[in-house]
Amino acid sequence: MTTTYDPILGLTQAQALPLVPESASDVSVSAPNQTWQARLRRRPAAMVSVAVLLLVTLIAFGASIIPAINPTAQNLTQINRWPGPAHWLGTDGFGRDLFARLLMGIRVSLTVAFFAGLIDLTVGVAWGLISGLSSPRVDNAMQRVLEVLGGIPTLVILVLMLTALPPGLLTIVLAMGITGWIPMARLVRSQGLRLKNQEFVLASRTLGASMTRIGLTHILPNSIGLIVVQAVFTIPTAIFFEAFLSFIGLGLRPPVASLGTLLSTGFATFQFLPFQMLAPAITLSVLMICFNLLADGLRDAFDSRVSK
Repeated sequence: MTTTYDPILGLTQAQALPLVPESASDVSVSAPNQTWQARLRRRPAAMVSVAVLLLVTLIAFGASIIPAINPTAQNLTQINRWPGPAHWLGTDGFGRDLFARLLMGIRVSLTVAFFAGLIDLTVGVAWGLISGLSSPRVDNAMQRVLEVLGGIPTLVILVLMLTALPPGLLTIVLAMGITGWIPMARLVRSQGLRLKNQEFVLASRTLGASMTRIGLTHILPNSIGLIVVQAVFTIPTAIFFEAFLSFIGLGLRPPVASLGTLLSTGFATFQFLPFQMLAPAITLSVLMICFNLLADGLRDAFDSRVSK
């Protein structure tokens, strides 16, 4: 490329002209252009997990409006029937259809996981933002509270809560919400400490922006990827705890159907009627695997540094 000197600007022609690429291949794809949705679609495991979770959720919640699918209807003439055309997954000791009870169990487990994740999201994000953007004295005080709560085993808190309060969905959600938000709070706090000294945040503070505005307009949008991934990772943990507590008799109890109660009743007759336990066990495994694969895919999708 030949260049000429401009006596007025004091620049060569090549320097004065805007940098326009000769072809589209000369432009590297940046993170804003290469969206996280596009990167997520390139991960087959995550997309298959999304499809499976959507299908299971639609079937489980859609079946609740069908009168023929009644998880509590008893038929003493159909006790402990093996799977067949009339009962796809068989029946239990009270003649209740296990397919209908499995769908109800999925609804209950997903509902518990959703509300536990919602508490984790709201309380954890709010606590982390306040702690990360506050003065060092306030931050230290809030961190001491997290250390005290985090030092108590989660299972101990869950057991104490469930023994002191009547069993039910609300009790399980509250028990999970006491300490479930701590990892989210620590994650958001670390992001706040990392970003509050960046140039764009300092510029906003110079222009008079309050810490609340900085947190909502700068810290939170730049942390959304980590928040979403952590929230998705919380869901399988909540599903597991609900199933575990119901399995040992501290959570939901029959006739309420959840994956934990179905596993508990199926375990008692596993040697003679293994189908009563296999269906909820496989369903629980599939749900947890799909949520973990989806979280892994989202983590890679939000990170533009991960290669294709």
